[in-house]
Parts: sequence; structure tokens; C-alpha cells
Amino acid sequence: MKKLIDTIRNIFKIEELRNRILYTLGLLLIYRLGSFVVLPGLNPEALSGSGLQKQTADGILGLLDIFSGGAFSNASIFALGIMPYISASIVIQLLGIAIPYFQKLQKEGESGRRKINQWTRYLTIGILLLQAPAYLANLHYQLPQSAFVLGNSFLFTFSATMVLIAGTMFVMWLGEKITDKGIGNGVSLIIMIGIIARLPHAFLAELNARFTTAGGGFVMLIVELVLLFLVFAGTIALVQAVRKIPVQYAKRIVGNKQYGGVRQYIPLKINAAGVMPIIFAQAIMMLPLIFTKFEATQGLGAVFGNIYGFWYNLVFGILVMAFTYFYTAITINTNQMADDMKRNGGFIPGIKPGKQTASYLDTVMTRITLPGSICLAIVAILPVFAHMIGVDGQFALFYGGTSLLILVGVVLDTLQQIESHLLLRHYDGLMKSGRMKGRMN
Repeated sequence: MKKLIDTIRNIFKIEELRNRILYTLGLLLIYRLGSFVVLPGLNPEALSGSGLQKQTADGILGLLDIFSGGAFSNASIFALGIMPYISASIVIQLLGIAIPYFQKLQKEGESGRRKINQWTRYLTIGILLLQAPAYLANLHYQLPQSAFVLGNSFLFTFSATMVLIAGTMFVMWLGEKITDKGIGNGVSLIIMIGIIARLPHAFLAELNARFTTAGGGFVMLIVELVLLFLVFAGTIALVQAVRKIPVQYAKRIVGNKQYGGVRQYIPLKINAAGVMPIIFAQAIMMLPLIFTKFEATQGLGAVFGNIYGFWYNLVFGILVMAFTYFYTAITINTNQMADDMKRNGGFIPGIKPGKQTASYLDTVMTRITLPGSICLAIVAILPVFAHMIGVDGQFALFYGGTSLLILVGVVLDTLQQIESHLLLRHYDGLMKSGRMKGRMN
């Protein structure tokens, strides 16, 4: 405990780190406050106990409500959250594989990144032009007519659509500002804070179920919490697991000093793609709801709107595995790693520098990504097994899936960034050993 208190003191001793953390907390507070601002033209009192809140109590719309921190069920100006931006990012990255123009932008460094971000923003607006009217149509279906101050008029539809688009773009801007001037990945933090905001509500629902309808009482609740702890521990192990590749550096003598001649390791993560595959897969799974106007009771919406159904989890698991390979391929450049080793006089024992090293690294990444993607897919569909043993639907979402992986991945990434600032200024790290495991540098 004393070490933890000393670490917190050290964090606030570093002015830059302190300012980044406070800046991040301030922007996240703005986001949470905006989640309770109801769309202009709606009567907030009519939302209490409405069909909208019952609709988001479970299923895929409940998951969407968790991602938005309750903004979806509150008919907030941030109701659509950050998911349209995530969907646009997926499309742009896919275009980077198929279209030469976007491939060229990816190789242009900072200027190319700015252009890609601009295209992503344009595409986000295009997606919002589809999602916003669909969300408003769902509001008219779920809420009583008295909830609409302006009635079902063109003025309300147009103004509410513009507000929803502006709300999502503002949330996207908050995420970018957190990434640039705060601590951690802004978009991931915004999703995480929404998930954490719904955790107390989900826990109370499970508590109520255990002592009233579902039965089992205190003992069953303890068993569920122990299982949840074990799932968290297993997920952390998956996120942090690495395969160490030995690298030998040639010995060099400069003056009276010797450089190199030592063996080091390249830590290749089993889950190098992190939390992004499951976010991408979840965004794809929500696409049918756009075309069914968020009505998940018939056709394609019924099949993919039931997050505890067989077909939903089968397709979801396959998408997670596919996106794990895809995201690993675009983030881990084995050719560049081989060139950097060769330039610095390093080599893998038994492997020739250059193309053979790149081929070896690519083979290793392919082999370790397979079990990594399978484990990630299993974690993604764990909520359905939790639901099968009687866990309340809202609380079951925290036993795996997107919620759990985002929480674990974002928290670890943020802690690693904080630790980097501490170690850079010769303070102890966050762990007793002085350095978190699984770091890439």
C-alpha cells in the first residue's frame, strides 16, 4: 500500500504527466455530462420507463447502450456515440488494402495520416446520415407521441439529425484531443468510460436477480464474482502473453569501449492486435440494425440482434479471428523489423539477415496469431455461457466480449503510458518489479 501511495505521489510530482491526466479526466467528464443532455424537442420525463429503456435492457441494443454509457437509452445528443467513427475507420483500413490511393497515403507518414483522418471524418458523416434518421425512427416507434414537443415534424427530424451528427463529431474530437494532449488512446478511453458507467447498474440488476427472481442468494453471487475475477485474470494473461525471439548483436569496439555482443529479445505479442479486432467485429455486427431501423424483432435484425443466439456468436467469433489476422498484418511490419536489425548489426541465431529474417518473423507471427485469435474469439463469446448459467443479461456482458477486452486492454495501455513517464524520469514503475510485463520497448 505504501508503494502505491508513493507511486501516486510521484505521478503528481511530474508536471507534464499530472497535466495530461487532469486534461484527460476533464474531457471525459464533459463526455459523461453530455450523455445526459436530451435531444432538443424531446420531453425528458417521457423517457423514464419508456419502451426505449426496455429495448436497451438486453440484446445487441443493450450492448450499444453500454458503449455509449447510457446515452442511447437517454436519447442524448451523444446517443450514437463513437461507433460510427469506428465503422468508418474499418472501411478506410480495408480500402488501404484494395485501393492504391489509400495505400500510398499510408506510406506518406504524417501528411498521409492527416489525409486518411480527413477521409475517415467524411465517411463518419456519411454513416451518421444513415444512422441518425434510423435512430429517430426508432424513437418514434418506442416513445409515446406526447414525448415529442414538436411532434413528428420535418423540423424535429432535421434538427435532431444535425444534433446527433454534431454530437458524434464532438465525441470524436474529444477522443483525438485526449490522444494528442492527454494520456492513453482517446477513442478507447471514451468507450471504456461508458462501459464503466454502466457497470454499477448491471451489478445492481444481478444483485436484485440473485435475491429475488433467480435465487441462489449470497453464495451464488460470490461464485459469480470469483468466476469474473478468473476471467479477468485469464484475459490479462492473453493480452500480456509474448513469444520472445532471441536477437544477437555483433560485437563492436569503439575506442576503449565494447558495444554489442549481447543477446536480447524481440517480444512478439500473441495478441498483437489488442482490443481492435473485437471493436471492429462488433461494429460490423451492428450494421444490420441500421437497415432495420434498430428494430431487432424480424429478419436479419432478429438473427443478429440476439447476442445470445447461435448464429450471432458464430459469425462474431469468425469476424474476431479474421480481424485479428488483418489488424496484426497491418500493424506488425516484419520487413521493417528485419531491416532495423540488419542496420544495427543484429541477427537471429541460425537465420540470415534480410529477407530470411523477415520471412522467419512472419512465419512466427502467423503461428502465434492463430491460438491468439482463437482465445480472443472464445473471450468474445463468453457472455453467452455466463448467461446460460443464470447470470443476468446486463451483468453477463462483463464476463467477456467487447466490454471485458476493452476494459483490460485500455487500462493496461494507459498504465503502460503512465509507467513510461515515470521510468523516463527515474521513478519506480507501477509494478513491484519496476516494469510492467509485455511491454514492446
